[in-house]
Amino acid sequence: MDDIVKAAMAKWPHVPHCYGWLGLDARGQWFMRDDATQAAGPFACEPGESCSVARGSLLLHDKLIEFIHRNYSSDAAGCWFFQNGPQRVYVELDLTPYIWRLQPDGTVLAHTGTSAGQVLRCLLDEEGRFYLHTERGLGLVHTSDMALAADAVEAGRWEPQDVQSASLPALGSYVRSPLRAFNGHKPGV
Repeated sequence: MDDIVKAAMAKWPHVPHCYGWLGLDARGQWFMRDDATQAAGPFACEPGESCSVARGSLLLHDKLIEFIHRNYSSDAAGCWFFQNGPQRVYVELDLTPYIWRLQPDGTVLAHTGTSAGQVLRCLLDEEGRFYLHTERGLGLVHTSDMALAADAVEAGRWEPQDVQSASLPALGSYVRSPLRAFNGHKPGV
């Protein structure tokens, strides 16, 4: 976490948390979601749910994205957030809190650029999406890296196990939608 963020948190410890305003999609892209976007629908549908999603505005500012990456974490309940100075901005997840980028040398990096550590197991859901459960946590393999994932499976480094996508949040101890989890009763701090 940035020192300037830690200082802001110490100076203003009781700033209310923010819900629904930031989303992370299945390609590791960040979206800002204003009031109108939130009113238009959720960031992502739950498995088996039929809904109309409302993503918001794709963030393209490199320095802002880097700032979010450096200050991205989770709380004890498994809700992921971006610590924006003194304000905690909870993240709506399309699928998982991490989007893994596979490297030609076999290492795995998160969409934030941090190392995933050791791969503990790999999972394949009912829609053919490929996940890695690592020392850092559970994440979806980026679609652009599926050829490298297939190479790892063929080489015998990974053996995919079937999984239902609805079970992933419990398996990875994370909450896809903090906004929905609190059901309109958002804690202030």
